[in-house]
This record gives sequence, C-alpha cells and structure tokens, in this order.
Amino acid sequence: MGRIVPKLKILGIDPATLPHAHGVFNVLGFLAIVFCTFVLVIGIKESANFNTGIVVTKVCVLLIFIALGGNYLLGHRELMAANWHPFIPENQGFGQFGMSGILRAAGIIFFAYIGFDAVSTAAQEAKNPEKDMPIGILGSLVICTVLYILVAGVLTGLVNYTNLMVPDPLAIGIDATGVRWGSMLVKLGALMGLTSTIVVMLLGQSRVFFSMSRDGLLPALFRAVHPKFRTPWISTLTVGIFVAVLAASLPINVLDEMVSIGTLLAFVIVCAGVWVLRRRHPEMARPFRTPLVPLVPILGIVISLAMMLSLTPITWIRLVVWLVIGMAIYFGYSRHHSRVQRGGAA
Repeated sequence: MGRIVPKLKILGIDPATLPHAHGVFNVLGFLAIVFCTFVLVIGIKESANFNTGIVVTKVCVLLIFIALGGNYLLGHRELMAANWHPFIPENQGFGQFGMSGILRAAGIIFFAYIGFDAVSTAAQEAKNPEKDMPIGILGSLVICTVLYILVAGVLTGLVNYTNLMVPDPLAIGIDATGVRWGSMLVKLGALMGLTSTIVVMLLGQSRVFFSMSRDGLLPALFRAVHPKFRTPWISTLTVGIFVAVLAASLPINVLDEMVSIGTLLAFVIVCAGVWVLRRRHPEMARPFRTPLVPLVPILGIVISLAMMLSLTPITWIRLVVWLVIGMAIYFGYSRHHSRVQRGGAA
C-alpha cells in the first residue's frame, strides 16, 4: 500500500475513492497466536529456545537496517536534513504533532515496553531470579531503547514522516536505499518481531493467572500444571484462546491503545506500590532496591499518567469497562478466596 499510493497520486487518483474491502476475522493472526500458545504449553525451555532464535534474527535484521540506512544517509546528507526539518512538526491540535503529539505517540506505542514487565512474571522459572531479573529487565531496556532510537532516526531520515503512515514503514525505508534484497529481509524481521512479542505476552499473562490462582484470586484450575510438560496449561490455553479471538476480531489501532493504557495503569500502580511498601515496610528483604525513592516512583506515576491522559476518550471508556469487569471478579470471587485475606482474618 505504501508503494502504491505515490503512484496513484501521480496518476491523479485519490485512494479514498477506490472500493475498499475489509476482513471480519483475521485467520492468519488467529492461527499464529494458537501456534505460539501450543509452543508455550509444550514447555518453558522449548519456548525460550524458540523465542531466543526469533529475537536473534530480529535484532540482526534491525542492525542490518541501521547499517544500510545509516550508510546511505551519510552519502546523502541533504536528504536527511530535508526529512528532519522541522524536527518536531508544528502542533495542529492536541495530540497532532508538537509536544502533545509526541506524548500521545508515546502513549499509543507504549505496549512495546510491556515485554520488560513480562520478564518479571517469569521469575518463578529463573534459576537465580535475584540476580537474573534486574540484569534481564534493565539490560534489555537499555539495549532496546537504543535500538528504537536508532531505527526511528534512520527511518525518518530516509523517508519523510508524512509518508510513513503505512503498515510496513521499515520496508518503505529500506526501499529508499535502493537495496532490493533489504525489503524482504526487513519484512522477515517484522514477522519475527511480532512472533516474539506474542510468545512473551502469552507467557507473561499465563504466569500472572497462575500466580493469582495460587493466591486464591482465581479458581484452582488456573494453577493446574500439565503432568508431562510441567507448565500451567489451562492458564496458557485460556489466555491464548481469549487473545486469539480478540486479536483476530478487533482493529489493530483499537488493540494497541487498549494494551498501552492498561500497561500504563499497571505501571502507575506498581510505582505507587514501591513507594508505599518502602514507607510502610522498610525492613523487608529487597534483592533489588529502587534508587532515589520516592523521586523515581513519583516520576514514574506522573509520566505514565501524562501519557494516559494524552490518549483518546474512547480508550478511557474501554479502560473503565475492563476495570469494572475486574472489580466484579475481585469482589465477587477473589476477595472471599484470597489467601492474604484469610491470613489477615486469622
């Protein structure tokens, strides 16, 4: 689509006037999530090996894109200068370019950072979580942030930002370099990136349900472990089927904002929890201590809330609906079966 639109403009054809057809159910997306779900059911080791191979391929593709695009820009500095001017486009209303646009964009794509939170949900299956978790979370955070910045810088230098509202922006960017084999490679990297994200997200949520079930917040079936594969298979299958149906049925722009605002709310709660626990229970054993408390938690809360407030009203309505559903489950079941509540009452 990104390569067809410029040609249509040359011919004087408005793409909006052409007939459009939309699928109701994304079968390929559904099958991809089902496949990843079964990989997770088979075992954590197999899932980790599968995901490691995907991530290595994905990172190599991004590095190749950065190298090819960066080398091309060094030889065409005038292109980079033209595409980077203005570096921050003038604001055209709240959330449309300018600083408010940057804030809304950060809120919309924040789901890209949920993978770092998912690392902590796999702590039960780490050999040395006290050491491995901080290294895994902070190390991957630094590496990925640097890669994000480099890819965004190279991409916007190769192609003007006005032409990047397409499903395959990296492919458009690599096409600008004239390297024909790069387009297929970048598409492979994008496919790998989506697959690794699916695996990590399904792993994280299924382990959350498993832990909640052990604490009595969900029914006991969610903590059932498969006798052969030794994985929480019912929790994994439940999450996989639910996610597959939603992903195949809802538009991607609706899904990404829903996931992002939910993630941001979780981050606000976690930051507040770190602050409260440090104040109320300073004597607790902490293998990793958040520095500069309460400054870091307060900054986390403020920045996360700012990104949440930049999102659209319909996204907030969806968040409230999900919160009401969650509250109904909590007060209807979890509160009466919670091990913490029973221990506190005793």
